[in-house]
This record gives sequence, C-alpha cells and structure tokens, in this order.
Amino acid sequence: MAGAPAGPAPHGDRIGFAELPDLMSLMTGDEKHGPAATSTLDALWVLYDRVLRVSPGTVADPDRDRFLLSKGHGPMAYYAVLAAKGFFPTEWLPGFGSYDSPLGHHPDRMLVPGAEIGSGSLGHGLPLAVGTALGLRAQGRPGPAVWVLIGDAELDEGSNHEALAYAAAAGLDRLHTLVIDNASATHGWRGGVASRFEAAGWSAATVDGRDHEALYAAFSAPHPGRPHAVIARVEPKGA
Repeated sequence: MAGAPAGPAPHGDRIGFAELPDLMSLMTGDEKHGPAATSTLDALWVLYDRVLRVSPGTVADPDRDRFLLSKGHGPMAYYAVLAAKGFFPTEWLPGFGSYDSPLGHHPDRMLVPGAEIGSGSLGHGLPLAVGTALGLRAQGRPGPAVWVLIGDAELDEGSNHEALAYAAAAGLDRLHTLVIDNASATHGWRGGVASRFEAAGWSAATVDGRDHEALYAAFSAPHPGRPHAVIARVEPKGA
C-alpha cells in the first residue's frame, strides 16, 4: 500500500542471488521491461551485496553510500535486490505497478525505501550523480561513494556527455558510473564505451556483466583523483 511504513523483509538477510529470479517472478503485469531489468541483475547484486555501504538501517545516514538508478524504466531487478536486502518487505513485490503499490514502473524516491532518486527519463541519472558528489564534497563529506547505473543507450543523450566531461575536470573521485552495455545504443563508440570515459579523463574497466568476481574487482579497483566507470557487457538486447 502506498505510504505504508517500511518494515524489514522477513529473513531478508538470508535471501541470496539464486532466489532473485523467484522474487522477480512475483512482479507481473504489463510494462515490465523485462530485458532492461534482467540485464542489470548481476551487477546490482554485487553492488548491494559486497560494495555499497548502505543498509535498511542507514538509509538516512548522511555518510551512507549513494546508489542512483538512472535506468529506471526497468526496475524489477532493483526492487528484487532491495527486497532481498531487507529495504522493504517481499510482500510488496506482487503489487508491482498496481494503483496502490509503492513499486511503480519507474521508482519513486518518496515511496521506495532506499531509492535515492525518481528515475526513468533517460539521461538524467549521471548529471544527478555529479551533483550529488559535488554536494557531498561541499558538505565536507569525503567518505560516501556515489554510484549511478546507466544503460549504454543513455549515452545517446547529450546531458551525459556534459556530466562525464565535468566530473573528470572536477576530479570527482568518489563518483562511479556503472554502464550496462547490451548493445542497444544507437551509435556506439569506436573502441567501446570505456574509450569515451577514458577520453574525458576517467578511470574505466570493461568486464563480463554476468561474472560476479570480475564485477567486484572492477568495482573495487583504485582510481585516485579520477571518477571511475565500469562497463558491464551482457547479452545483446533481444538476443
């Protein structure tokens, strides 16, 4: 029910990656954007399970890590991971997309515990992440990491190129961009997506988006003085 208080998911800390497809299967109805969701599942799990310093008990802590889902038109994997980690009850999942559910087809930060932004309009997440990193710097908070997940097709949007150029020039080394590359971009990039970030002065790594150890190694790689991009390659959209 919209606006219902968020309680911990029963045994949320016992839900593992193998159970995520079952959680996703609870979300039915139209407008699911299934491929957009499943393409992010492995990377989201590794982030929330091994990297991000945020939990149901620290969603209001000013020193928490921030995760921004720019690829918000396919939120089923995001909702499944948040439920698995106890941010809200798994009982919310079957209501996905219904009139009185907090779990909309695009996440709403006012309704979804743990969501940092309302998203779904492509091209907004990276600029918002840059602003978040700048804000934390202005507050004198060097600890929190800022992560944003975008799709490779979002790089068709000019706003992202302005943001990534500024982030490197400003030395936002607490900023991380995760690009899910399912070969859906209109134009693509000579040398691959990583080359676009590297040309702007970012640290960048390209990995198999289904390999959890490779994802973790890329997520945790040092990048002093520079923002960091991880390009997670998954099967092409529609394959």
